[in-house]
Amino acid sequence: MLFKKVTRRWLVNGLGVVAVLLLILEIVAAFVIRGYYYEQAEHSLYTRARSFSDMLSTYANQDGWDFVGSARDYMEAFPDKEKMEFQILNAKGGVLASSTGFLPEMAAPEDYREAMQVYLNSTDEPKGVWIGESASGQKVLALTLIIAGDDGTVHGAIRYLVALDKVDTQITVLISIMIAFGLAVIFFAMLSSAYFVSSILRPLSEIGATAKKIAQGDYSCRIEKRNNDEIGELCDTINYMASEIESAGELQNDFISSISHELRTPLTAIKGWSETLRDESMRDEELLNKGLAVISSEAERLSGMVEELLDFSRIRQIKETIPQEQLDVFAEVQEAVFLFRERAQSEGISLQCIEQEKLPPVLGDRDRLRQVFVNIIDNALKYARAENGMVRVDAATVPDGVQIVFSDNGIGISEKDLSKVKQKFYRANNQKPGSGIGLAVAEEIIQAHGGTLELESTEGQGTVVTVTLPSIKEEPHE
Repeated sequence: MLFKKVTRRWLVNGLGVVAVLLLILEIVAAFVIRGYYYEQAEHSLYTRARSFSDMLSTYANQDGWDFVGSARDYMEAFPDKEKMEFQILNAKGGVLASSTGFLPEMAAPEDYREAMQVYLNSTDEPKGVWIGESASGQKVLALTLIIAGDDGTVHGAIRYLVALDKVDTQITVLISIMIAFGLAVIFFAMLSSAYFVSSILRPLSEIGATAKKIAQGDYSCRIEKRNNDEIGELCDTINYMASEIESAGELQNDFISSISHELRTPLTAIKGWSETLRDESMRDEELLNKGLAVISSEAERLSGMVEELLDFSRIRQIKETIPQEQLDVFAEVQEAVFLFRERAQSEGISLQCIEQEKLPPVLGDRDRLRQVFVNIIDNALKYARAENGMVRVDAATVPDGVQIVFSDNGIGISEKDLSKVKQKFYRANNQKPGSGIGLAVAEEIIQAHGGTLELESTEGQGTVVTVTLPSIKEEPHE
């Protein structure tokens, strides 16, 4: 179907236009050639007639000059009787004599009437030309030239007739050559264009077939790149898309496996302790409190996982749900830091929050931004060093916005993982709990606020996360 549609469009829009242009050119050329050859035939007759007329004009004004006699003398010695016919006409257009020896019975010919009209109404050469069929049915070209004296007396006219069969044959041959040349041009244009169209349609067909396989779930399909052109770039793009989908599928499978394991652990703990607490023989107050604490802790852990999954499910609608509220972004940073103070102290990690200067307000969602800051600080504490761990938060004003920098001296991220950690489901360290979508959600939220989230890290030295948000421009006071 693809071949049929594109080929049809090519035939109509491409080759059809070329064929029409060639047809127009050949028609114009045929008329030009016909006009040229007929004009040359007319010019040849006129040259002969003019030469004879000049000769007669030397005698036309002499007393007793006989036009018919002079014309007959010329006719007897006419050298081209085999090529053309020479006629002598009287003043009324009647044929007095012919080089063929036959006198046609006809009224004044049309070319004679034209010549007389020119002679009477104009100062131009008194000639007339006519193209038509002779009495024998042969196509001829006739030229008549009026012979008159200086006093205006019309003595008669001389008329030349030549058959156009050979001229028309030559014109037909030339037009046939042009038609053959045009057909050859169209034929070679079809060959070259068919090869060109085939070189485009074949990879497009392969791309369509591969795209169908990818849509059906076969992400291992790849397209062979044959040329380094736009089609080749499209092949690279499709192959890249397939590889990214395949990688995303693998990450999603890893995520499902990981989250299944993460969910199984707290569920197992909750189920085990609930069964233990149901046993009446194990009703010890200390054991009861410990079991309830474990159940509460694991339930909170499950709640956090569910929140992450809900955030992931709403990640595409984040931009549509951002309320435009003016807020103090550093206050939200301090709130997030305050939430982790006790945890940082208990784990022996130094948690600092420094505001370099008074920050301008920003527009956004208070809860969403706090969610981003909480996620970043939680990751920093999670991967902090066991000894002399440090997490620092700096806030400062930058051109057209505010910048919050979260830095730590933790285990860092390897170079191969650094470019992927913001992808959904990707986890650089599988030994730590998590779903691998926290940074992906955080970046979506920051981008929805018109800002950026940048990540720098060196393995074994630490990580720096930089969040930049546009600020509200204050109107200058008058």
